[in-house]
Amino acid sequence: MDSMRSVGTLTRADLAETINRKMGFSRSESLDLVEAVLARMCEAMGNGENVKISGFGSFVLRDKKERVGRNPKTGVEVPITPRRVMTFRASQKLKERVAKGS
Repeated sequence: MDSMRSVGTLTRADLAETINRKMGFSRSESLDLVEAVLARMCEAMGNGENVKISGFGSFVLRDKKERVGRNPKTGVEVPITPRRVMTFRASQKLKERVAKGS
């Protein structure tokens, strides 16, 4: 079996289930907590703030300027409009954990 294959997707429901099991909140309260955290993160990024979760990583916003791009099939140059992009930078702890595979 390939050790680099994807093993699934962690969902909001999975996060809520973990909170339910570990913290003892009801399923509804657990899901509300997950939704509140995600909503706050989205609100912050929508306001131009970066989001840093210690030991996990940072969601970093970058403003990209207008530039000229090229259609790879035709070679025709086209303008790429200015935009804001989000990147994720994993913390050193997360990188180490992923490298170990646990």
